[in-house]
Amino acid sequence: MFPLRDDVPTETTPFVNYLVIAACVVVFLAQAAASENGDGLIYQYGMIPARLRNAYLPIELPSTEGVLESTPLDQEPPTHVLAPPSAVPPWMTLFTCIFLHGGLMHLAGNIWFLYIFGDNVEDRFGHFGYAVMYLACGVIASLGHWLSAPGSIVPTVGASGAIAGVLGAYFVMFRGARVMTLLPLGVFTQIVAVPAPFFLGLWFLFQFVSATMTPAEGGGVAWWAHIGGFVAGLVAAMFLSGQGRVPRGYQRPEPTPAWRRQQFPWN
Repeated sequence: MFPLRDDVPTETTPFVNYLVIAACVVVFLAQAAASENGDGLIYQYGMIPARLRNAYLPIELPSTEGVLESTPLDQEPPTHVLAPPSAVPPWMTLFTCIFLHGGLMHLAGNIWFLYIFGDNVEDRFGHFGYAVMYLACGVIASLGHWLSAPGSIVPTVGASGAIAGVLGAYFVMFRGARVMTLLPLGVFTQIVAVPAPFFLGLWFLFQFVSATMTPAEGGGVAWWAHIGGFVAGLVAAMFLSGQGRVPRGYQRPEPTPAWRRQQFPWN
């Protein structure tokens, strides 16, 4: 299921949400402009679990074609090169890693979820509270991945953990909301209104099942980061929300047929 939009109106302009999206895009452009598709920046600012215990841990990478071509003829070409060292203290990469992404689709998917759900959460928390909650959930998500794979030398990057915190907060605060969802059914495609708790609950269940069935040290998706971020956002919403302008206990107004035609003319 792919979310298109929700039906919760916002009462404030989500400046912080837009700023986070812009920051992720700017950092990704910096990665694209860097050499080797930004791999150097990923090793310098991404969170590498093993480096949290040993900041000077050498990490060997397979030699690239450019390195082999530059090898003098009278020398054996190296089979491995050392990854760049961390550009900041390793504990700071728990924070810096949430602004890096592994590819265009990784970035686009994260931005889309943040665009749909982040504005309403910022409404409830307020601008400053939302910024603190977002960054805190990102750090907690990074710690969740570190706890699941403390010896991994694979860099962890992406805003997914912090965005999972936004989803967890949304799950608590907007139980009456609905998410307009693109549902592919073979050659047919249907747009359906799915209750937000069902949509987000199904998303969390998928993360949990994937986390329990995937070796943590194997790289790939940091499933436990998603789980840690979601739980952190859920707890924050339960205890710290209510400072924004959207009243606590907001309930979705019952949509009329005319409202549906206006908001979703294709449905």
